Amino acid sequence: MSIALLCLVAGGLTVPIETARFTLRWIHTVEKIAWEEDYAIVGNNLRLIESRVQGSGAGMEPGDGAVLRDGRWHHRPTAPRELPRLTLARSTYGADYTLCIDGRCEPLSRWMPLEAGSTTLVPCAALR
Repeated sequence: MSIALLCLVAGGLTVPIETARFTLRWIHTVEKIAWEEDYAIVGNNLRLIESRVQGSGAGMEPGDGAVLRDGRWHHRPTAPRELPRLTLARSTYGADYTLCIDGRCEPLSRWMPLEAGSTTLVPCAALR
């Protein structure tokens, strides 16, 4: 697997992280439901590989064709879903996102302070 750079951008800061794939985890602030999404860096985009959610409600519905396995709805997009960037609304009023790389999961604040506010995940190559 080739290594790419994922950049976290917020509040004038840019933090590069070496990885070609990552998982983003969070708890919905209203529904208190766990959600996970797996992404791959493909060129200048982030490709959604699979999502997992423990339930539904308030915009947290699993995608069409999702399969219930191990208490979570698993969904793989039938067509590639690529995003140029992903912006996360972060706040001190809710739990921070968790970023997993190579099976190691840590709060996003390990790389980018929560106080920096909304944080954008973007392939570093797209910033050049």
